[in-house]
Parts: sequence; structure tokens; C-alpha cells
Amino acid sequence: MSAFSVLRSRRFWWLALIVLLLAGLAVFWVLRNDAQANANLRTATVSRGDIEDSITALGTLQPRDYVDVGTQVSGQLRKLYVELGDPVEQGQLLAEIDPTLFEAKVNATRAQLTSQRAQLKQQQAQNRLANLQHQRQKALFAAQATSEEALQSAEAQAQITAAQIEALQAQIAQTEASLKEDLANLEYTKIYAPMSGTVVSQSAKQGQTLNANQSAPVIVQIADLSSMTVKTQVSEADIGRLRAGMPVYFTTLGQERRWEATLGQILPTPEVINNVVLYNAQFDVDNPDGRLMTQMSAQVFFVNAQARDVPVLPLSAVQGLRPQRNPQGPLFRLQVLENGTPVEREVHLGLRDRVHVEVRDGLREGEQVVLPAGAPAVAANVGGPGGQRRMGPGGGPRF
Repeated sequence: MSAFSVLRSRRFWWLALIVLLLAGLAVFWVLRNDAQANANLRTATVSRGDIEDSITALGTLQPRDYVDVGTQVSGQLRKLYVELGDPVEQGQLLAEIDPTLFEAKVNATRAQLTSQRAQLKQQQAQNRLANLQHQRQKALFAAQATSEEALQSAEAQAQITAAQIEALQAQIAQTEASLKEDLANLEYTKIYAPMSGTVVSQSAKQGQTLNANQSAPVIVQIADLSSMTVKTQVSEADIGRLRAGMPVYFTTLGQERRWEATLGQILPTPEVINNVVLYNAQFDVDNPDGRLMTQMSAQVFFVNAQARDVPVLPLSAVQGLRPQRNPQGPLFRLQVLENGTPVEREVHLGLRDRVHVEVRDGLREGEQVVLPAGAPAVAANVGGPGGQRRMGPGGGPRF
């Protein structure tokens, strides 16, 4: 081989080596850029948690059974035997109205009744005498020993005394009715508890004059605090998702306890407040320890559906994506990291709350989903897997 051929061969191998080096650098650069791009992807990790589809509302607590205890007669409240917070039993004496005028009225009516009964006895005696005289005049007239005028006068006198007896009997019946009313009014001066419970309100003070001519003044309110009613107002946009018998729970200010019940009733007539249509929904809850009190505010959650200990994703993972409808629920095409590379995958989603969505099929716990462009980052999951977390209650429509 000539020197020229050897030189030419060496030059070829050097050019080939340079080409290979350049190709290797290009592949390394592409792989490096892809790795950096994948490393900068914003992701959310599939975790496990509890999730529910619920409707939220504000409510107020009131005793389920209560009664306003008032007075049916006017007068001065002479004695009040109970105070706010006192427990009372059915039939217990609560208060007394000054009975002086009512006792006087009863005594006067009784005296009038006694007088009328005496008059009745007198009139009955006169009627017997008139009947005897009438019989005597009939016998005399038959013997032609008296005139027809005397007979007619005796007959008329007997009828008059009989009529007077009927009038007195009617007066006595009227007076007896008045006496019954007066005795009832006298009894009304003593006010008894119509039910067992607790005194939750006091509207009158001892010594106060009460006027019952137009309305019955309320003295105290008694309530059975062992069972409370939660009254809520639900917007017309959400009322269609409520149904009697659905699970419901609520919390109150300053108490961490969660109270559970079932929805009892949805009232058909709404209230319009500032042009907002609100429907009243209410339910009862037991209160054996008395921790629930009148007029407490409640944050209420009507549970439409729920799932426990299921795979979940942050809602940001599907923000802006259009689901595909199918009989089993919404279906999304999501980018899932496989060996660091985004791969499109069909994911079947289910329930959601305000921050999370249930994963029913297509993803496993611990897998990472690439967040769509413009979606808010999930602090715990950006750029790598995050820890498991439990979701609290929330509300919002399903897909």
C-alpha cells in the first residue's frame, strides 16, 4: 500500500470518529434536555383518602319540643316560682296571678246563684198554690158554684207561675255557667307547667301587670333540650339534590365534635332574602348530654355520596380538561409518568369535593400525573411524589 493510501485511510477513520463523537454529543444533548424537561414537569401524586359529594348550608339549633307558657287572665304577677335554666316537671306550679278580683267575682256569682235558687223555690210554691186554686175552680164550675171568669183567671195564674219557674231555671243555668267561668278564671291565676323540660326564656317579672285581653302574655318558655331540631336554608340551586332520609352531619362553633343525623323534612315554601330564594330543610338530633343549646349556629353537610379510603387526585390534575362521558362516569386522558416519561392514559374518575377527585380506574396509589398547563401547583407533589393525606369534608357538584 502506498503512503497516499495509508494517509487517506487514516483520514477516513478520523472523520468517522469525529462524526460518531458529534452524533453522541447530539444524543446526549437531546436526552439531557428531555431529562431536564421531565424533571421540571409539575406533577400530582395519587394518594389515598376519604372523599364525599356534599351540599353545605348554615343552620340554627332549636329545641324540637317547646311551649310558650302564658296567662289567660289579666292581673299582677304576684309570684314567679322558677328562673332561667331551672328544670321543671309537667304539672309543676310556675307562677301565680293576684287572685283577689277573681275570688270576689266567684263569691258574687255564688251569692247570685243562691238568691236565684231561693226565688225558684218561692215560685215553685206559688205555682203549686195556683194549681190547687185552678183545680178548686174547676170543681166549683162543674157544680155551677163559680163563674167561668174565675176559672179562667185561676188557669191563667197557674200558667204564669209555671212560666216564671222556667225563667228562673234559665237564669240559674246562666248563673251556673258564669260561676263555672269565674272558677276557671280563678284557677287560671295559678300557672302550671304543661310539659317537662327546662326554662329557656323568661318574658315577665314578678310584680309586673299582665294584660290578657288582646293576647296571652308569655311568662316563660319551657323546652325539652334532650332533642334538638336543626333548621337550615338551602339555595334553590342545591335543593334539587336533597332528599328526605339522606345522611347529614354538622359542626358547631367551638366544638370539634361531629353530629350525625338524617334529613327529616324539606319545606315546600321558600323564603326570599335579598332576591335570593332559600328553602328550609330541617332534621332532628339527639342531645342527651345537653351540649347543643338553643340558637347555636351549625355548619351543615348534606351527604349526597361518599367514598372511604380510595385513591384520590387533586382537582388541579384535571383542570381545564374536557371529560369523555361514559356510563360509568367521566373519563379523562391524562399524562402519567412511566419511568420518568409522560405517557397518555385513560383514567376513570368519580366523586369530587372542592379540592380532590376520586380515582376509580386507570391509576394506582403513588403514580404521578402531569398537571395541565395553567393548573395551580400542588405544593406537596410538584416535581416528585408526595405523602398520603386525608381529605376533610367539602361540597360541590359532580362532573
